[in-house]
Amino acid sequence: MKTDDFINMLASGAIPVDRYALAKRFSVAVLVSLVTATLLVMVILGVRSDLSTVATTPIFWAKIAFPLCLMIGALSVVMRLAIPGKTPGSGKLLIFTAVAAVWAGAIYVLMSSAPDVRVAVILGKTWRVCALNITLLSIPGFIAVFWALRGLAPTCLTLTGACGGLLAGAMATLAYCLHCPEMEVPFWGAWYLLGMLVPTVIGALLGQRWLRW
Repeated sequence: MKTDDFINMLASGAIPVDRYALAKRFSVAVLVSLVTATLLVMVILGVRSDLSTVATTPIFWAKIAFPLCLMIGALSVVMRLAIPGKTPGSGKLLIFTAVAAVWAGAIYVLMSSAPDVRVAVILGKTWRVCALNITLLSIPGFIAVFWALRGLAPTCLTLTGACGGLLAGAMATLAYCLHCPEMEVPFWGAWYLLGMLVPTVIGALLGQRWLRW
C-alpha cells in the first residue's frame, strides 16, 4: 500500500473533536455528584432542624466556604490535568489557602479556649461518624468524576486521581454541611479534612489503574 493511500485510509475515519467535551463531562459529573449527595443527606441523614436559623450566621457560611473553595480548586486542577501536558495551575493555590485558613482559624480558637475544653472543641459531638459519613457520601461523586476523567486524556495519573478524589470529597462535604451540627472551626480542620482525605488517597491509588489510556 502506498503511503498516500495509507494516510487517506486513516483520515477517512476521523471525526471532529468536540471542543466542549471537557466542560460537558465535568458539568454532568459535578451536577450528578452534588444532587446525589444532597439527596442522600436529606433522605438518610436528615437536614438539621435549625438550618434556617444558623443559615443567617456568618460562621455557617464560613463552614460552607471551606469545602466550596476546595471543590472549586480541585475542579480547576483536575480539569487542567485531564488535558495532556497541562500543569495543575492556580487551583492548587486555592486548595492550600483554604486549608491554611481553616487551620489558622482552628489554632486561634484553640488558643482562645480554656485548656480543659480544647479536646472537646476538636472532637465535637459527632467525630466518630463525621469522616465516615463524608467518605460514604463521596462515593457517587467519585464514580461520576472518574467517569468524566476516563473519557479524557490525563497523563499525570496519580495526581489526577488524587484531585478527582478530593473533588468528590469536597462535594460530599458541601452536602454534609446541611446535616452536620458542628460549628467549631477546629472540628472542620480535623474531621471534615479527614473525610475529604480518604477519597483523595483512594483516588491517588486507583488513578494509575483506572485512568490509564
